[in-house]
Amino acid sequence: MTVSRYFALIPAAGVGARLGAAMPKQYVRIADRAMLSHVLSVFACDEQIAHVFVVVGRDDEYIDTVLKEIGDAGTRLTVLRVGAETRHHSVLNGLAAIREHVDDEDWILVHDAARPGIDAGLIGKLIDAVHDDATGGLLALPVVDTLKREGADGRAVETVSRERLWAAQTPQMFRYALLRRALVQAGSVTDEASAVEALGLKPLLVEGSARNFKVTLPHDVALAELYLKGLA
Repeated sequence: MTVSRYFALIPAAGVGARLGAAMPKQYVRIADRAMLSHVLSVFACDEQIAHVFVVVGRDDEYIDTVLKEIGDAGTRLTVLRVGAETRHHSVLNGLAAIREHVDDEDWILVHDAARPGIDAGLIGKLIDAVHDDATGGLLALPVVDTLKREGADGRAVETVSRERLWAAQTPQMFRYALLRRALVQAGSVTDEASAVEALGLKPLLVEGSARNFKVTLPHDVALAELYLKGLA
């Protein structure tokens, strides 16, 4: 019987315009290292992960510095210069590039480069919950805030029930063949689970952590630094 392996695929070709930094946000320095360096180190040092693939733009000028930062762990990492304008197409290009290295039933863990709060415990929790699932799954958090729908004038027009609502995180973990088929057939999607759902399947929700948030706006950098330094 073939034993499925676990591979990490990190799309890191975005520019992060909302952060307003002088460089793509995945390279902004947090806790004395590039944000992407934190992410890649966690996956490359995790013995459950067979190999790590990071997708960057063809003309990326920063990734070599990150590889120096992660040191020997970089031997378990391959840079794929096949990034596209959207996350959807960067992941698809990455999946095509690793085709010869993975089997259809191997698990692919897709993780945002801008979620530096990921740790080995969260990766292990996801793998433990999903490894024998027929569909796959993702880390997510139950929504606890009251949700408001905005009208055209910037005023609240409706309170939306938060019952059974979850905020998606990453990694999102699906078998190679299923994930690639879902993304090929999907229109533009913002995460892999959306593409799988479009096939009529139901990914498993695995509770993540507040520390695994996505760095998007300038004030997020300071919060991420607190988590990474163990101060929050």
